[in-house]
Amino acid sequence: MSAKPRLFNPNLVLLIVCQGLFFTNNVTFIGINGLVGMNLATVPWMATLPIMGYVIGGALSTALVARTQSRHGRKRSFQLGLVVAVLSSLLCAFAVWIESFWLLVLATLIAGYYSANGQLYRFAATEVVDAGLREKAISWVLAGGLIGAIVGPALAQHTKDVAAYPFMGAYLALAVLGVLGMAVMHFIRFPDDARTEAPKSSGRDLKEIARQPVFIVAALGAGIGYGIMNLLMAATPLAMEVDGFPFSDTATVLQWHVIGMFAPGFITGSLIKRYGTLQIMLAGLVLNMACIFIALSGNTYEHYLISLFLLGVGWNFLFTGSTNLATQAHTPQERDKAQGAINFVVFFVMAVSSFSSGALVTTQGWWWLNIGSLVPAVIVGVALLVLYFRRARSSAA
Repeated sequence: MSAKPRLFNPNLVLLIVCQGLFFTNNVTFIGINGLVGMNLATVPWMATLPIMGYVIGGALSTALVARTQSRHGRKRSFQLGLVVAVLSSLLCAFAVWIESFWLLVLATLIAGYYSANGQLYRFAATEVVDAGLREKAISWVLAGGLIGAIVGPALAQHTKDVAAYPFMGAYLALAVLGVLGMAVMHFIRFPDDARTEAPKSSGRDLKEIARQPVFIVAALGAGIGYGIMNLLMAATPLAMEVDGFPFSDTATVLQWHVIGMFAPGFITGSLIKRYGTLQIMLAGLVLNMACIFIALSGNTYEHYLISLFLLGVGWNFLFTGSTNLATQAHTPQERDKAQGAINFVVFFVMAVSSFSSGALVTTQGWWWLNIGSLVPAVIVGVALLVLYFRRARSSAA
């Protein structure tokens, strides 16, 4: 009698830790880059350009990361990403020190390479467990972001004034976390660790893969789901500052938002197995809509707190479901280019939402920002329903 496959093997546990460190970087960057940008920018609408630089850097890095992983495997690519994380955090600190806005934007652009690598941790999770545990592995690695929910806002708040310039200490702390991530990654073993050259067969052309309805819905769910979340999350520190809230309140709101993003990861995989991927993605979309309507109903501390928490839970359902759906759209040989393409969509939408976030919240206000979020939410909803009914018809036939 064969032994039952284990979900929590050492490789998955360490990958969860790496995910937590990655999202500590991510949450801290999003939480402080807009505020640092506001201090250094010459005009207010440019405040979120450092956040935009981070996601554009990720978008520009997706193809390079895909080639690196195809050629050298997961581990070497992830290690290189962590080296970039350390160097870019130090460059951000230097930019704050010399008060250079455009150097800060350049540093966050470079940091995008680390982000492009970290976004693949969730896919790598499926390769270190048994195939039957794929949904749970994705869900638990994403749940590792809960570390970032707790550490990120606290790190930003407690290191805000430890150096000569505001938030310079936060960037230095992120460099230390990058070194810690390198130490953890050293002990993870991936199935492709021995890879020294690109696979001889790369499967179907990317255009053929991307034409599949399942791929389109996975890309839309991941990209637009992340875009809505980023649009509102990036604008929240600016909107709360305009409304007169202290940074401690903003940090708490962001903390609960990221808890909402990752705490459901402990059960999302089980929910997908029980109810289905598309059903959980639709539930996530409903929660996103609820977040928007609560945000539109007022601008008290409680409105920000509840709406951002629901936004986080909705993102978790949409993004975990999209990741699981994406694995159904490609073969192992097509892994790198298919996953790279989906991540490019995610970063592209995030780049647009980051720029729109700063422009809308500083020129039109928080209310119109939320109204604008309804449009992409409807697009995802239509795509999900089309695929759901198409699969239902196929099953009936």
